[in-house]
Amino acid sequence: MASLKVYSVSRLAKYVTESSLRNIRSNLYRSSVARYSTEGKAAVSDAGDKSSSIEDCHKQIENLTSEVSSLKQQLSDYEDKYKRALADNENVRRRMLKQVEDAKSFAIQSFCKDLLDVADTLAAAAESVPEGVGGEGAPAALRSLRDGLKLTRAQLTQVFSRHGLVVVSPLREKFDPNLHEALFQQEVEGAEPGTVVAVSKVGYKLHERCVRPALVGVAKGSS
Repeated sequence: MASLKVYSVSRLAKYVTESSLRNIRSNLYRSSVARYSTEGKAAVSDAGDKSSSIEDCHKQIENLTSEVSSLKQQLSDYEDKYKRALADNENVRRRMLKQVEDAKSFAIQSFCKDLLDVADTLAAAAESVPEGVGGEGAPAALRSLRDGLKLTRAQLTQVFSRHGLVVVSPLREKFDPNLHEALFQQEVEGAEPGTVVAVSKVGYKLHERCVRPALVGVAKGSS
């Protein structure tokens, strides 16, 4: 009787043990499957998030690259405008300086023109006195008059030269339409055509600008 009880208890314990092991194994399997499924889903989700993040980064890089290109173009335009503005200002400055210099140099041009008639009259008066009249036998008053005219004429020429007013007397020079005005043409033996052979009235130029052209006669070729 006792051995029967021991056998029954042994079989019961074995049954309980095998049943428990099966349950444990089943639970472990289900747990493993569930865990792997969860991890797989999480991995897929992470991969999707990473792919989306990379695409966003590429889009941002493209946008930034486009903005940089646009800013570089604007910078180039501004630099070009700045350089043009500097060049324009420099040109204006140079023109203004030139105008100021011209104004200083030619401010007396009208005054010089008025004095030219006085110089012509003085030259004509000095040349009207013959050379022999002012000799030793001539009256002292006449000699003083002749010497005074010459001295006054020389001083006036010096004043003209000091202020940049120069006489233009182009005898035997090539005719220059910028400085000379032809009154007549004539054939002159030994003179090249276009050469000034007579000066009826001297001209003047102020700092290389013609104030009054010289009135001249020009040689022409033989017909």
